[in-house]
Amino acid sequence: MTVTQTEPSDSAPPSSEGAELARLVREEIARRRISRQALADMARISLSTLEKALAGKRAFTLATLLRIEEALGVNLRAGTHAPAAAPHARDVAPDTMGAYARSAVTWLEGRYLTIRPSFGTPGGLFAYLTTVRWVPEKACLGFAESGRSDSRFEQAGHVSLPNLSGHIYLVTNEQGQYRLAILSRPTIEGQLFGILTTLEVGSGSQLVPAAAPIALRKLADGEDAALGPVTAEMPHFAAYRDLLGRSTEGDFARLHLPC
Repeated sequence: MTVTQTEPSDSAPPSSEGAELARLVREEIARRRISRQALADMARISLSTLEKALAGKRAFTLATLLRIEEALGVNLRAGTHAPAAAPHARDVAPDTMGAYARSAVTWLEGRYLTIRPSFGTPGGLFAYLTTVRWVPEKACLGFAESGRSDSRFEQAGHVSLPNLSGHIYLVTNEQGQYRLAILSRPTIEGQLFGILTTLEVGSGSQLVPAAAPIALRKLADGEDAALGPVTAEMPHFAAYRDLLGRSTEGDFARLHLPC
């Protein structure tokens, strides 16, 4: 689902500039080989707003232009089409992570309540925090888990945002051992849904590959959330279960099992 945001009323550029602005935006989309949906997500505008502006059915508002420029890292106004304070090399993630600019992914930074099924309690849930922040020394977004009752298993790694799939990847790589969460772009409520693939403790010291739905909800500054194992008798169980259920019920992720 596209991240939409109500745009403030704003003065639009003169209509004579509209066609040129639309052409420049289309060129950037083609040059970067991204979809219009991906640009709308990065700029935090609706796809409908972008489509109408590109088709000349609606003028670009200043607010829309500013968001598109921030997402693309270019200056589209006054015909300059020059890099708008061109990002420093350390402000652009490596190609292997999606080559995203720091200025284009600030919307993803923050603390997230993270919910997945419990691997030890049938029917139970497990809740913890995931924090996403820019890591200057690595020139990319990084994530780190906290608040887990099994703290020795807390994960940390990098965030990939490839344009090809339009999804968000939380990747842990420890000496070649991977753990991966594939997430949707945030909904308007700041929720992300997807699938977690990891290793579960099996019999004895055996590790068994496991996959499960996962849901993240962005927390407001200073907001707390109940963490740890969550069972049916707890007051927040139903809300957490409903949030996690959206991963598959909303078709954000699919778990295919044999008949």
